[in-house]
Amino acid sequence: MTSPLLSTQSGWHPSAAPVWPSLPSAQWGPTLATLHRWTQIVGKIRLGHTPWINHSWSVPLYVDARGLGTSLVPHVPAGYEIAFDFVEHRLTIATTDGGHAVIPLESMTVAAFYAELMTLLADLGIQADVHPIPSEIPDAVAFDQDTDNATYVPEHAHALWQALVQAHRVLLTFRAEFHGKVSPVHFFWGSFDLAVTRFSGREAPAHPGGMPNFPDDVAREAYSHEVTSVGFWPGNADNPDPIFYSYAYPTPEGLAGARVSPDEAFWMGDLGEFVLPYEAVRTSPDPDAALLSFAESTHAAAADLAGWDHAVLRNDSNRLGAWWHSRSPR
Repeated sequence: MTSPLLSTQSGWHPSAAPVWPSLPSAQWGPTLATLHRWTQIVGKIRLGHTPWINHSWSVPLYVDARGLGTSLVPHVPAGYEIAFDFVEHRLTIATTDGGHAVIPLESMTVAAFYAELMTLLADLGIQADVHPIPSEIPDAVAFDQDTDNATYVPEHAHALWQALVQAHRVLLTFRAEFHGKVSPVHFFWGSFDLAVTRFSGREAPAHPGGMPNFPDDVAREAYSHEVTSVGFWPGNADNPDPIFYSYAYPTPEGLAGARVSPDEAFWMGDLGEFVLPYEAVRTSPDPDAALLSFAESTHAAAADLAGWDHAVLRNDSNRLGAWWHSRSPR
């Protein structure tokens, strides 16, 4: 049975069912490790030229029609954007004065990728000031010294992007249900995950920090207010199974014992968050509805326990979207 919300509101219909790809989780660890560092390089370039927006919203990448990109980055004399194309497998740099450069995406060391990208940017008149130590990676090697991570399997990168496309669509619907402050659906290159975050509007206790290669003051600003957050993490070599996750900060008492859906979701104490295996979503009779149920039920559990004001924060304007869609010409 398909989700009525997705059917009426986003134009999704059973005759055009989205394809949730099977992910090569047992094989793609080396490609993910390389891409994690490549996306950090691009993300840090964007960080250096973009005005700071609360909760680090000025630094993520965005899912687009061919992969992941920065969107337009303000720069003088010309703005630019950098994008990973996981269809033709190339990194593109485009500037607002007509400049263009390409790096083929293929197996190469992080150090080689970093050097080539910096050279091309300089040729286009873009001076990038990048702190070369990867963020949120323990014992990380500087980008310009990393010759260990050098794997790029095109099929693995394409599969990652296809999963992000599906997750992005459902998380965008989930985002639209909320009337309060809510983040974009964006890809954080530090933690290498796609996420959307809702805010209660109330301040939160200071975050303890302590994340590897991540400034404590940035962590405290990111979690300066009460939040719930839902996202997709593709895994890594040590934890190869992709998951959807949901957490609250601060974690309200009793959240670990809350009942959430679907049945495959569970509380992971080591992480302090709910987890739903990607494979459980992919193999569900209605993957979109399964993921939306996970997002909605875990948020509701945390928000109820924390006393969020649902009457103020619920977005009833979605009804207008459904009404408009039902009357729009096909």
